[in-house]
Amino acid sequence: MREIFLFQCTECKNKNYSTMKNKKNTTDKLQRKKYCRSCMKHTPHKETKA
Repeated sequence: MREIFLFQCTECKNKNYSTMKNKKNTTDKLQRKKYCRSCMKHTPHKETKA
C-alpha cells in the first residue's frame, strides 16, 4: 500500500525531496515547509506524483 511520491517547491517548481506514504491511511496531499536548494530558503513543498 505504500507509494513513493515527490515534494515540489511551490515557488520555483523544482522537485527536491522524495518519500513514501501509505495511501490507505493518509488520503489527502501532504504539504511541508522544506529547504529548497535553488531558492536558497525554506519554502512550502507540496506532494506530487513520482
